[in-house]
Amino acid sequence: MKILTIQNRMGIGDMIIFLPFIEAISKKFNSKIHLLVKESSKASDYLKDNKFIEEIIILDRENKTRKGEHDGIFGSIKLIKCLKKFNFDKVFIFNSSLRYNLISKFSSIKDIYQYPLYKKKNQQIIETAKSFLKKEINVEVASDPKIYLNEDVIKKCKEKHFSNKYKNILLGIGGSGPTKRIPAKIFLNFMKLCNENFKCKFYLATGNSEEEQKILEEIINTEFGSLCKRLDHMKIYETLPVIKNCDVAICNDSSFSHLSAALGLSTIVLMADTPLIYGSYSPRMYPVIPEDKTDVSHNTLGKEKISPIEIFNKFKSLIN
Repeated sequence: MKILTIQNRMGIGDMIIFLPFIEAISKKFNSKIHLLVKESSKASDYLKDNKFIEEIIILDRENKTRKGEHDGIFGSIKLIKCLKKFNFDKVFIFNSSLRYNLISKFSSIKDIYQYPLYKKKNQQIIETAKSFLKKEINVEVASDPKIYLNEDVIKKCKEKHFSNKYKNILLGIGGSGPTKRIPAKIFLNFMKLCNENFKCKFYLATGNSEEEQKILEEIINTEFGSLCKRLDHMKIYETLPVIKNCDVAICNDSSFSHLSAALGLSTIVLMADTPLIYGSYSPRMYPVIPEDKTDVSHNTLGKEKISPIEIFNKFKSLIN
């Protein structure tokens, strides 16, 4: 049996959130899954060792710099030609778009399972997917994504870079938007508290945008610089064994918070300006929100009010 799943959201976090649902489909039908996903999901970088996935097919849609190969009517025709070659038996469409329904039909896929058409508004990312699989194939799915890595790769990385003398801490200091990026001073205050109580090493995970690099340099150019290893020069798949060998992660709401939790780390997620669900859907996620808030969502704008003391207290509770 050949099964396709379509997950057309953009980011790494969104892709990771859907992993338990893809795994559940694979187990239900005892068949590996083909994924149709956007390049921006970076799925190929962290799903190489996933035993439930057969192949990743890239959905080439328009982005900020160019028009995509699968855009418009002619793009849909190209996508149909591509999918027809696989002779899929079933497709699971994790959206309410008529476009993907028609593409699936014209690709000669017999069994089409999809969210209710035209009902995109107010869909909660996890509960909608849970209800979908329960209704369509009677499967209960826990929100507990896992990224699988080759054990030899993990072991070699540990032998080369890590020591049990230290608390090895991933700091996910990057973020896709300025309101998500917690200021360097808050990380530095947390690092100071850590260093006063433990022997620590810090692994700094961030992107290469100007603002992210500025935060990175602010941290590196302090007395803690010698305790830090920067990961910004590494590709995502190269960072995975490094993350896996850390003891705890403290991350902004970014790709690294999703990656670290899915790799099995207890992950403190600093939630300043996005819905709380994105920092709490995994049992290994421990959100910290601005001091004067009881909830967080878009436009909370609370990055200056994340408490380093609260971060440190959560950190202590997780490592003890």
